[in-house]
Amino acid sequence: MDKTLIVTNDFPPRPGGIQAFVHSMAVRMDPGQVVVYASTWKDGSEVAAFDAEQPFPVVRDRTSMLLPTPRVTRRAAELLREHGCTSVLFGAAAPLALMAPALRRAGARRLVGMTHGHEAAWAQLPASRQLLRRIGEGTDTITYLGEYTRSRIAAALTPAAAARMVRLPPGVDEKTFHPASGGDAVRARLGLTDRPVVVCVSRLVPRKGQDTLILAMPRILREVPDAVLLIVGGGPYADELKKLAVRTGVDASVHFTGAVPWAELPAHYGAGDVFAMPCRTRRGGLDVEGLGIVYLEASATGLPVVAGDSGGAPDAVLEGETGWVVGGGSPEQAADRIGTLLGDPGLRRRMGERGRQWVEEAWRWDHLAERLRDLL
Repeated sequence: MDKTLIVTNDFPPRPGGIQAFVHSMAVRMDPGQVVVYASTWKDGSEVAAFDAEQPFPVVRDRTSMLLPTPRVTRRAAELLREHGCTSVLFGAAAPLALMAPALRRAGARRLVGMTHGHEAAWAQLPASRQLLRRIGEGTDTITYLGEYTRSRIAAALTPAAAARMVRLPPGVDEKTFHPASGGDAVRARLGLTDRPVVVCVSRLVPRKGQDTLILAMPRILREVPDAVLLIVGGGPYADELKKLAVRTGVDASVHFTGAVPWAELPAHYGAGDVFAMPCRTRRGGLDVEGLGIVYLEASATGLPVVAGDSGGAPDAVLEGETGWVVGGGSPEQAADRIGTLLGDPGLRRRMGERGRQWVEEAWRWDHLAERLRDLL
């Protein structure tokens, strides 16, 4: 593989799915063949400590939002030449891959742009659609998560660029996310031992559907009175969700952990009996779920999943085998499926085992990282 410059706005310790995706790919490359150029984050000491632990160089830009400005483009070109890189991986093609022509002139021979959910939204608006078309022409390959995102992004590209698209979804570290991940200890610490737990691990933003789960709780509690909803994660929607739990009268049965360190996430998945995140599409299709790696992490942990129908989220569920997909804005559908799972331990076990098997067969990082190495 050519030495690769990874240019990304999304990189740990900033939390998020794209950040984890890009980092997981980076650590599976030859560390002597990788240089990362990334934005910084609010906690400088945490960033410095994280970067020091990486097996490859991480160069942080002074800004917290890396954009394809002339200054950033010049810096990327300098790093390309300084480190002898001949390939470039853009952690998110939109908008960073607009730098592709300049980096090709600087010596890059191979340019790959990863796409997620937001590029599918870009494809719907005239101005951003044109930018996406330019990105397709400037790169050698654009990756996509699944059929939902592929079809929408491809519609904005030239036929030639669309034909060069390659599927590259995120994977799951099955050695980190597994049924014996420490969930019992989390339950004990939170005082949830012996209670049926519905867990949702995600950023707290409206699209993810934590509000739908809270609205589903009265019906769930009628069937399973001691059930508890464990909401794991932080985000701007936290205060609204807590108020909604009070208004709905279920605050005693909803537990918010706040932000949780990455290393503790597997155990928090394991604290659940059922994983649920009924995500929904918002803003006329501009706010959409690209895939939903959390469903696969939950499956790897041995949990049945209840997913929303937003964007590519259904691609992370084998309907009726590893879980179910429900209408993202339907508390009734969510309550029905969750109640069924909480009331049937055998069904939970079968779906959890099938989910674990599926992750091992199709979603392991080593298989997907090999695909990326081929692209680069």
